[in-house]
Amino acid sequence: MLQGLDAVVIDLQDVGVRFYTYATTMAYLMEEAAKARVKVFVLDRPNPIDGAGVAGPVLDKDLKSFVGYFEMPILHGMTLGELARLFNAENRIGADLEVVAMRDYARGSWYDETGLTWTSPSPNLRRLSGTVLYPGIGMLEFANLSVGRGTQTPFEVLGAPWMDGAALANALARQRLTGVRVARTDFTPTASKFVGERCSGVRLTVDDRARLDAVSLGLEVAVALRRLHAEIFEHKALAQLLGSRAALNQIEAGARASDIIAAWQPRLAAFKDMRQKYLLY
Repeated sequence: MLQGLDAVVIDLQDVGVRFYTYATTMAYLMEEAAKARVKVFVLDRPNPIDGAGVAGPVLDKDLKSFVGYFEMPILHGMTLGELARLFNAENRIGADLEVVAMRDYARGSWYDETGLTWTSPSPNLRRLSGTVLYPGIGMLEFANLSVGRGTQTPFEVLGAPWMDGAALANALARQRLTGVRVARTDFTPTASKFVGERCSGVRLTVDDRARLDAVSLGLEVAVALRRLHAEIFEHKALAQLLGSRAALNQIEAGARASDIIAAWQPRLAAFKDMRQKYLLY
């Protein structure tokens, strides 16, 4: 497909989350363009959910896949152009790469602070509030629960027919989470998992996004569901999106979320140091 081309232009709105697949698609194209000696231009766009935040476990090497191209945390705090620079160098892709940088972009800006109009980058990221929660709630969706696909508010609700929504809401309330309100809810998805089935669960409302740690929120949900519904909750299905077998083993053993987070800090710190070389803003 690349034969006869002078260059390929990549112009995609990424969302700043490791398992959102636009970055992997870009990397695969860069690999093929390098082989074909076709130049690659990346037209950079904002990271919509605070491009300064970096959080979550760094991906295990043996868990690399289309939803995890590089050993980086769930929340990588980079733009697509910066990721292109990182992939090209660290994976030795060797693409003839040129990133067209943005003007007047401040790394810590949320998308609604850029002056740009929100356009959904994919069907289930309909608004910024759901996208802000996506790093944590999206992390759970390979398990046997609904993360709100097939509702009006994807990633702002989660539940399942087998779930005790009130018990989950109470368990999360005891953790005194910051930046988000949790309330019991029921919903019936019209698409994806549990179509037409009544799901008991929780509704998540972001009330202070600057204080919200979405990855920690997702982890707290996983820890609570493992404790409340150990016989039903398919926690092992979290491996690919969570990206850490060590963290998964700790969830299985009943560890507290704070202890799980502490365990992944050394690899996260190493990623932060490496990341600095590729930042443009």
